[in-house]
Amino acid sequence: MKKALKFSLIFLTVGVFVWTLYFLYKKSQTPPVEFKTENPFVTKIVKKTVATGTVIPDEEIEIKSKVSGIIEKVFVEGGQIVKKGDILMQIKIIPDMVNLRSAESRVSRAEINLDRAKADFDRHAPLMKDNVISAVEFQEYQIAYKNAQEEISAARDYLQLIKEGVTKKTANQSNTLIRSTINGMVLDVPVKKGKTVIESNTFNEGTTIAFVANMENMMFYGKIDESEVGKIKKGMDLSITIGALEGQTFKGLLTYIAPKGQTEDKEKKGAIQFEIRARVNLKEGQFVRAGYSANADIILDQKNDVLAIHESLLQFEKDDPFVEIKKSDNTFEKRAVKLGLSDGINIEVLSGLQKDDQIKILNSTEEKI
Repeated sequence: MKKALKFSLIFLTVGVFVWTLYFLYKKSQTPPVEFKTENPFVTKIVKKTVATGTVIPDEEIEIKSKVSGIIEKVFVEGGQIVKKGDILMQIKIIPDMVNLRSAESRVSRAEINLDRAKADFDRHAPLMKDNVISAVEFQEYQIAYKNAQEEISAARDYLQLIKEGVTKKTANQSNTLIRSTINGMVLDVPVKKGKTVIESNTFNEGTTIAFVANMENMMFYGKIDESEVGKIKKGMDLSITIGALEGQTFKGLLTYIAPKGQTEDKEKKGAIQFEIRARVNLKEGQFVRAGYSANADIILDQKNDVLAIHESLLQFEKDDPFVEIKKSDNTFEKRAVKLGLSDGINIEVLSGLQKDDQIKILNSTEEKI
């Protein structure tokens, strides 16, 4: 009995020892690792550059005052559609006192001359009728009378022009009535009734009383980095997106590239930027407000239905690209590839791969338990 118990304890101890060794051996073994793979795919690759800017009207006009005075009436407001010649505002002239006194004096002198010329004409008319004086002599009095009449008319018109900025003969061309010079929409009216305005002349640009623009012809004004400007040319197509108009894309045509660049931040010596302009193609009924910020995608190159892979799958050996292809025994082999067009995410594969090849995804593994 004691001998059987002794053999049982020895057997149990040996069994526990063997099991412990087997458990520690299995524990020390590294679990098999299997890398994830990805297949090449057929897609469209578009290489593009992006320019940031704003959308503004191609034809935007500042309406200036032609006379100095005070705004008496305002007939329009922002957003209103106007035609060329429509009255926007009426200005009441505040006459210069020196000019006003000179004009009044001219009228007084003209009246005196008219009275004298009329008296001479009336006195010599009967003499001419009775053939006391010759027709030539009478003609001098007649011409003097007509000149006096013309002078009083001109003096009175000048006085009215000084006071009101308009004469009876030129009421339709009055400088006090400010008119639109183009067909379009009133974008802004920066002045109000009662404000004093200054006339536009050779010494002063004058007060702007309204901004009018043709909203049917919109332009994209943007800037592009010096590293990209050499890749674009006039006539290229653009795809314009406006932040305020989600889900809408507008087509554009590049019409201008600045020949001279400008430094954005001169103090920090920032990158050189070149201005570009593109005409925005609006569909019928589309309305875009002036001043919207926008981005323009300029297509530099494009290929359709090409075999491609994600650029993250590429590896390089002395600048030569290659990928790792999974073999039938779950190992990987290096394979050189010839590359084509890239959009920064996907890249075209010209040769070296087939559509059913399984490419190793770097830094991506699955534990196999």
